[in-house]
Amino acid sequence: MTETGIVHGRFQVFHLDHLKYVLAARQRCRQLVIGITNPDPTLTKIDAADPNRSSSEANPLTYFERYGIIREVMFETGMDPSGFSIVPFPINFPELYRFYLPLDAVFYLTIYDDWGKKKLDMFQSLGLNVEVLWIKSTEQKGISAGEVRRRMAEDEAWEHLVPPAAAFVIKRMGIPERLRRFRN
Repeated sequence: MTETGIVHGRFQVFHLDHLKYVLAARQRCRQLVIGITNPDPTLTKIDAADPNRSSSEANPLTYFERYGIIREVMFETGMDPSGFSIVPFPINFPELYRFYLPLDAVFYLTIYDDWGKKKLDMFQSLGLNVEVLWIKSTEQKGISAGEVRRRMAEDEAWEHLVPPAAAFVIKRMGIPERLRRFRN
C-alpha cells in the first residue's frame, strides 16, 4: 500500500462516478489528497485538449462549495478525517504543484479522452509517480457533471446521480436554484 495518493478533478458537481474514482484510489493508499482543479479563475487556463473545461459555465461552483460537498461525502462514506485532505490543485500550472501537493505521492488517474491522455503525459514528463486506475472510452464514462448541472438547471431529477450527502449539501447551498437563474 502506498503512503500518499492524489486524485483530482473539477468536481463541478461531485457525483457517484467521482466517488468511485476517489474510493478506488483510497483503497491503494494510507493518506488520500483530493485535489480540486480550477479552484478559481486565476488558476484556470484554457487547454486545447478540452477547451470547455475552463469556461465559466463549466465551473459554476466555488472552491469552497466543492470542498464542503466533498468533505461531507467523505464523512458519509465513513472515511476517517485523518485519512484524507482536500486541497486546491492548479492543474494547468505545474510550477505551482509543489505549493499544494506532496510531489512524492502517487497521482491516480482515470482516462476517458484526450484531456486524460494529456494529463498522463504531463504528469509523467514532470517525473511524477502516476498510476492509471482505468481507461475507458468517452461512451463508457458514465455520469457527467455537465449532465447533472443541466438537470439541476432544467429542474429535472438529478439527486440519484450524486451521493446523498452531496445532494443534501447542494440543496442547502441553493446550487440548483442558482444554476436555473444562471441559465435564464
